[in-house]
Formats: sequence, C-alpha cells, structure tokens
Amino acid sequence: MALASLLILLTTVGYAVLCAVRPFAPCRKCSGTGVRTHRRTVTICRRCHGNRARLRIGRRLLNNSRSIHAAGARPQTTDRKAAPWQ
Repeated sequence: MALASLLILLTTVGYAVLCAVRPFAPCRKCSGTGVRTHRRTVTICRRCHGNRARLRIGRRLLNNSRSIHAAGARPQTTDRKAAPWQ
C-alpha cells in the first residue's frame, strides 16, 4: 500500500514538474504538424489552429487555479475618500 502511494505521489510530482518546464505538448490530432490531410485536401488543424502545440491539461489547471487565487486574494483598498457627512 505504501509503495503504491509513493508511486502515485512520484508520478504526480513528475507530471507537475513536466507541466512547469514544458507547458506545451504536440497536438495529438495532427501529430504536431499543424495541418491535416483528408483525401486530397490539406487543411489547418482545428484543435491547435496550426500552432502545432496545445497547452497541457495540468498547465491549464495550474493557470486556472492561479487566476482564481489572484481574484480572491486581491487586497482591499482602504484609501477611499470619506463621505462629506462623516
């Protein structure tokens, strides 16, 4: 049981490091070429829009959690002008 938990922890940490170091992965639909061939036509890949890479799921989750934290952790401004009747 401890060995399985350690393996899961190492895998998760490894994937987190991979997402931090290399946030983009080759597109799986076009195999990182940016174009798709269908019979005789060549079109731009719809998933990566011709960029040849897509943001990893782990990096997308990290970016989303950072934006949620930043939105909730903004300091409150206390330098408002006082109302004239106060």
